[in-house]
Amino acid sequence: MTHSPFSPIPSSFTPRHRWKVLAAGVAANAAFSVAFSGIPMTAVLMRTGYQLDNATLGLVLGLMGLGIAVSELPWGLLTDRWGDRPVLLAGLGSTALALVAMALWAAPAAGHIPGLGWLGSGLLLVGLLGGSVNGASGRAVMTWFDASERGLAMSIRQTAVPMGGGIGALVLPYVALHFGFAALYGLLALLCALSAAMSWAWVHEPPIAAAGDTALSASAAAPKNGPLRDARVWRIVAGIGILCAPQFAVLSFGTVFLHDFGHAGLATITATMVFVQVGAMVMRVWSGRWTDRNRNRPAYLRACSGLTVLLFAGLAVLALASGAHAADSAALRIALVVLLGVSGVCVSAWHGVAYTELATLAGASRAGTALGMANTSVFLVCFVTPFSIPHLLALQGWPMVWLAASACALVAMPLLVARPAAADQKLAKTALSRST
Repeated sequence: MTHSPFSPIPSSFTPRHRWKVLAAGVAANAAFSVAFSGIPMTAVLMRTGYQLDNATLGLVLGLMGLGIAVSELPWGLLTDRWGDRPVLLAGLGSTALALVAMALWAAPAAGHIPGLGWLGSGLLLVGLLGGSVNGASGRAVMTWFDASERGLAMSIRQTAVPMGGGIGALVLPYVALHFGFAALYGLLALLCALSAAMSWAWVHEPPIAAAGDTALSASAAAPKNGPLRDARVWRIVAGIGILCAPQFAVLSFGTVFLHDFGHAGLATITATMVFVQVGAMVMRVWSGRWTDRNRNRPAYLRACSGLTVLLFAGLAVLALASGAHAADSAALRIALVVLLGVSGVCVSAWHGVAYTELATLAGASRAGTALGMANTSVFLVCFVTPFSIPHLLALQGWPMVWLAASACALVAMPLLVARPAAADQKLAKTALSRST
């Protein structure tokens, strides 16, 4: 592993320092997640405050995801070249500055609504800069934790996304409603600045000896041609991205669905979205520990994607059956809220396991690149999903939206488990013959 000239290595580490590195990675991801998962929770208020229609709202909400998608791979390559610390500091610091700029020039106020260009370009820039956090924090986990703990550590890191989303769902609508969007963007900037301070204090490369051992084992396990030329890596990358479509459908338009179709109030909508994010956090930690112990990541990923197919198909059927009568029946409204919440938890529960599988396949020394590839796929879908939903709504309404989400999970299911390369299959057969 190449040590970055920007990240001096302290003279000694206690064995517990890896948990500080993990904490800093969680804080970095959570701070940015409050922005990219939390801002869509204000979709109803944003639609009113900026005077947007559904199609324009979907485009604006997708621009931040597009920025992340465009920047993830370059940030991942820089992480593998420079190290975790400089990338986290540069990304979080510049993201905070971009959010301050949005608070000053892209927030609606009494008698003034900013142009669509200000809002769209601001969210795009936040996405471009904030895309730094995932690959850098993921590489830190791969280099500081050994194979027996990586699933748990990566899953804990991945809880930062629903944690941030839960905080965003709980806090941002209240802030936007009572204090305005300028205060909202300022709060997000403060969170990014605080997480940058944690990265400055705790994120370093591992000690030289340990790093050398990790690099050797990683180079032995990693594909010789690198992740960008490995078809197995690309299969998992594609599967991760496609399975995120139902998740982003819930996160970007779940509030609109509950408000417009389910006629739910702000408190019910907020509680549902908080439940989705907290449930996802719990499931990610549990799944990481469980798959570490049982070494069954592929089976878990297949089970999650299969259950997602069924849940979103059920949501489509329920929306079709309720039709225009959702407002007339308390039972139907409760059923819609519960099924949407459970579907959102299920489709958000698998990330830590999938990212661990991907990073292990690529090797620790190339984890930044592989995770950057995955998040390029994820956030391309994050851009396409909210952009497409208004068109599906215009075509056949909410049943079509949730049926399309179910179909995406069905397509992703066979992609999430990489097929062994021919050389790996030959090696496995040789080992089996020798053992018998």
